Amino acid sequence: MDLADLTTLRLGGPARTVIEAATESELVEAVRVADEAGDPMLLVAGGSNLVVADEGFGGTVVRILTRGIEVDSDACSGAMVTVAAGEPWDEVVARAITEGWVGIEALSGIPGSTGATPIQNVGAYGQEVSQTIASVRTYDRYDRAIRTIAAADCGFTYRSSRFKAEPHRFVVLSVTFQLELGDLGAPIAYAELARTLDVEVGERAPAAKVRESVLALRRGKGMVLDVDDHDTWSAGSFFTNPLLTADEAADLPPEAPRFAQPDGTIKTSAAWLIDHAGFAKGYGTDHASLSTKHVLALTNRGGATTTELLTLAREIREGVRAAYGITLVNEPVLIGCEL
Repeated sequence: MDLADLTTLRLGGPARTVIEAATESELVEAVRVADEAGDPMLLVAGGSNLVVADEGFGGTVVRILTRGIEVDSDACSGAMVTVAAGEPWDEVVARAITEGWVGIEALSGIPGSTGATPIQNVGAYGQEVSQTIASVRTYDRYDRAIRTIAAADCGFTYRSSRFKAEPHRFVVLSVTFQLELGDLGAPIAYAELARTLDVEVGERAPAAKVRESVLALRRGKGMVLDVDDHDTWSAGSFFTNPLLTADEAADLPPEAPRFAQPDGTIKTSAAWLIDHAGFAKGYGTDHASLSTKHVLALTNRGGATTTELLTLAREIREGVRAAYGITLVNEPVLIGCEL
């Protein structure tokens, strides 16, 4: 099986061995056997954050196909919702709207699996999963034991966590979210979304309307998967927004976006840097280009190779560095290749 068939970029060569794990016990056993054999292993669920080499992967690919949602809910403490790692994330968000679970509505339309969300500390439109995660159940490959890790011990930061910092240690088995109950979503924390909803930042809106608005915004940027739309043949945002020191931020042009962070750093916009370094929407070749809707997404226009996509990514990274002295960092995980 080609890994192109398992990734949203539709790129990547063959896998030597593919094992499908439909239950938690099957997942743990597949990982344990590969580890004991000293076999290289790649975990794949939604495949929305992977860039795989054209040569493929010379080891065992474990497909995480686990399903299941368990709910413990009461009017006082809200809902404790435990979701199997293989559950498609957007289906979880859609159910949250139906059930009146509040706190993840602005994360609508994000592709991939639930188990991947704590690894990247997935976020969008002013929400991050770290705001609602209570704990993460894992298989610890070093200790060969099941471990439940409280949110406070997950090391969540911007687009990162201890799971990302120790990429070969933990296998996420399930994620437990603590969610409020109600019809109104969490306070809106993102200006673009607030404008779309016609509310002020900090105000609340019906969760169903928040989801509808977020999906519309994401579709307008080619960020909702559609097999017929090559702008969605991507890994989402390819580069993270840079976190700068005050001195680094001062060197940016006055009009460059700046967002002060709690730790004293200043976040700027990777999309702004790319655009103003001369890389417009659609920049690239007939095979690999920036999305025609959003400059943060590198897309497969059909027939692309991973080599072509990474060549484009390097050109953009070097162009931004030459223009602004900032080195962009890729968000997707690179398998068998490097930027």
